[in-house]
Amino acid sequence: MRLLRKFFYKMSDIIIKTPEQIEGIRKSSQLAGQSLVMIEEFVKPGVSTEFLNARIEEFVRGHGAIPATIGYNGYPKATCISLNDVVCHGIPSDSQILKEGDILNIDVTTILDGYYGDTSKMYSVGEISERANRLIKAAKHSLDLGIQQVKPGNYVGNIGFVIGRYAKAQKYSVVYEFCGHGVGLEFHEAPQVDHIARKNTGDIMQPGMTFTIEPMINEGRASTKVDREDGWTARTKDGKLSAQFEHTILVTDDGYEVLSDVSGDYR
Repeated sequence: MRLLRKFFYKMSDIIIKTPEQIEGIRKSSQLAGQSLVMIEEFVKPGVSTEFLNARIEEFVRGHGAIPATIGYNGYPKATCISLNDVVCHGIPSDSQILKEGDILNIDVTTILDGYYGDTSKMYSVGEISERANRLIKAAKHSLDLGIQQVKPGNYVGNIGFVIGRYAKAQKYSVVYEFCGHGVGLEFHEAPQVDHIARKNTGDIMQPGMTFTIEPMINEGRASTKVDREDGWTARTKDGKLSAQFEHTILVTDDGYEVLSDVSGDYR
């Protein structure tokens, strides 16, 4: 789950985690990632987003953790499930039924032994269009480019710089109203991780920092609108598709570790 863009954090607010804290965040992040692997077989036509939500909640609680989103600022569910033109914070529902050709993001944040882990990924429902497939691939590559910027001494803003440059080259836009964030001891911590930024701006990365990178890439315009009825669901203003991937990242002494990676993609 991501926040509105303006945090007004200071560099001094950033928490450098101890080895014990890092291990706790790693375990929580791994559980969040495992829940996204578990749910994949259930993502198919005719299934409701609430069914997916309930299965993930059962899985998370069955492993001794708590879904962090339940009750967070009044949010009612264990996951965010964002379908097609929903950029983020989609609320699962019994009435929202998956159909052939849909794309969706499932976002899970776990609290395990007091530590937070946050991750999300895209899913396809049956056969999807070529334009949807291309957008999903671009969103994943955007995340990978951002992760490659993580190393001690680099600027946090360079994550957003490379993502924005790539997305523009692919004729996509990057959502600027929501961003990544520090995570681990709290749900949302410093630093703020913008997904479009000027080069060599923002905080300086240090070993022991943990934060999310979670670029939201839009097929059309970058701007969003939040549903007035539920106060959460953020959609693209032009009704075009959006896609997003997210991982929790640790800054190490010589680079990074993707704490929520359960498939070995970054090892």
